[in-house]
Amino acid sequence: MISETYLDFCFIREQSGEFTVVIDELLKNTFGKKKLNWYLEEKKIDGADMVIAEVKGMSNWSSEEETLLFLEENADAKFWEYLQGYKMFIYPVTKGCNSCGTH
Repeated sequence: MISETYLDFCFIREQSGEFTVVIDELLKNTFGKKKLNWYLEEKKIDGADMVIAEVKGMSNWSSEEETLLFLEENADAKFWEYLQGYKMFIYPVTKGCNSCGTH
């Protein structure tokens, strides 16, 4: 089943620069075989590097739980070390209209 996929991640570490490059590589290694794209925004806050990653596209996950299982199996240890928060929306494509699925 194909689903519209929207993932937002917040990654934080001690300030040392070039954090966007590190997060981009982690996302490539994690989602490289998926049809997902991402946009990264880096900020410096109180001696820390923070990257907000907006990941969007189509996936074969039908729920947030399936997405988390995929991440548990495929994400690098650094992904989990830097991850401070996330938000997920998975919208399976249904036949017909989105409200009832029959028209």
